[in-house]
Amino acid sequence: MFSAFLNCWKIPELRRRILFTLGMVAIARLGANIPCPGVNSTELNVYMQDVQKQVGGSIVGLADMLTGGALQQCAVFALGVMPYISASIIMMLLTAVMPSLERLKQEGETGRAKIIQYSRYMTVGLCIVQGWFLARMFEHPEQLFSGFRGVLVANPGMAFEILTVITITSGTVLLMWVGEQITERGIGNGMSIIITVGIVDRLPRAIGLTWRLFVGPQSQFNILHAILLLVMAVTVTAAVIAVTESQRKIPVQYAKRMVGRKMLGGGQTFMPLKINYSGVMPIIFAQAILLFPAKLFSMLQMPTFQKLSRALTEGETLYLTLYGLMILFFSYFWVATQFNPLQIADDLKRYGGYVPGIRPGRPTAEYLDHTMTRITLAGAVFLTVIAVIPYILSHNFRLPYLTASFFGGTSLLITVGVMLDTMRQVESHLVMRHYDGFLRKGKLRGRR
Repeated sequence: MFSAFLNCWKIPELRRRILFTLGMVAIARLGANIPCPGVNSTELNVYMQDVQKQVGGSIVGLADMLTGGALQQCAVFALGVMPYISASIIMMLLTAVMPSLERLKQEGETGRAKIIQYSRYMTVGLCIVQGWFLARMFEHPEQLFSGFRGVLVANPGMAFEILTVITITSGTVLLMWVGEQITERGIGNGMSIIITVGIVDRLPRAIGLTWRLFVGPQSQFNILHAILLLVMAVTVTAAVIAVTESQRKIPVQYAKRMVGRKMLGGGQTFMPLKINYSGVMPIIFAQAILLFPAKLFSMLQMPTFQKLSRALTEGETLYLTLYGLMILFFSYFWVATQFNPLQIADDLKRYGGYVPGIRPGRPTAEYLDHTMTRITLAGAVFLTVIAVIPYILSHNFRLPYLTASFFGGTSLLITVGVMLDTMRQVESHLVMRHYDGFLRKGKLRGRR
C-alpha cells in the first residue's frame, strides 16, 4: 500500500490531479472558516452548542458536520454543498415520476447536461430560501432556543438579511463550482470529497474529547474501555467496508449475432446488484422527518403531547424504534424510485442478453425485482444497526456525540464510501500505467 502511494507521484497526470484536488480542498476549507459579515462568531459558537444539546442535536449536528463546521461559524460556505445535493436528489426523484424528465434523461449526454443545469438553478433557489431563514434565525435566536440570552447580530434588519443571503448563496455557488472542477480535473467525486474532508476535519476534536475521558481529572473510563472502543471502531469500520463493497452478481449470457459477415457478441458476464443500494439517504431522510413531530409536540401545552415530545427525544426507545422503521422504509423507497427492473430487462432483451434459466422480458424483470427486494432487506437491517450505534454510545455510555458519530451513522458511511471510490480511481490510473495498485501484489515495471 505504501509503495502505491509513492507510485502516485511518479505519474505526471496523476500527480497533477492529486495536487489540483488538494488545492481545491484548501479553498473549500478556507471558505468554511471565513465568517459572514455582521455575525458575532463567538456568541454563535455558544448558541450552536446549546442548540445541539437542547434542540434536535443530531439534525443540527448533522448539518454542521456535512458543512465541515461552517454552519457553526456562519461562514461563507455555511450551507456547504447540501443545497446542490438536495437539488440533485429532487431531480432524481422527479425524473422517476415525470415522463418529460425521463425522456430527457434517455437523450444521453445532452439530456443529462440539461438535468444538471436544472439542478444548478434549483440550487440557487434553495440557497436563497435557506440563506434567508439562516439570517432570520441569527437575528432572532430565541425562536429556536428560548434559553439563549446573547446577541448574534449587532445590526439586524433588511440590509443584514440581504447581505447574508448574497454572501451564502455566492459561497455555495463557488463551492459547487469547486466540486465540479475536482470531478473533472481532480480525483474522485468533487461534492463527496468536500463533504468527506469536512467530516474528517472534525476528527481531531473528537479525539481530543475522547482523550479527556480517559486521561485527566474528568476521566470516566479506564484502559479496558479504551481497548473495547478501539476494537469496536475497527470492527464497525470493517463491517461497513464489507457491506459497502458487497453485491449480488446476477449472471447474464449474451447470444451471438451475425452483423454483415462477422459474428459479434456472445460470452457471459454478470450484473452487480449492491446490497446497500441506497447508501446514506435513508438515514438522512429519517433524521430530518423525525425532527418535526418532537418539535411540534413540544409546542403544544398538553401533558400527552409533552410526554410524546420527551419520548421522541434522540436516544429514547420510541425514537430509536421509529428511526429504525423509517430507515427500513426509505431504503425500499429509494430502491423503488431508482431501480427499474422493467427497463433493465428490456435493455437486456434488446441487446440479446438473458439471465440463464429465466425467460427474457417480464419474467426477468420479476426475477430482478424479487432478488433486489431480498438483498435490500439485508442492507436496510445493517444500515439500521449502523445508524443507531452513535445514539446508544452517546446516551447509554456517556460518550460525546461527536466522538460516537465516528463509530457509525452518516459520518462513517460517507467517509468509507468516498474513500473507497477515490482509491478505486487512483488504482485505475496506477494499473493502466503498469504500476502496482493498492490491492495488487507483485512488482510490475512502471512506465510514465
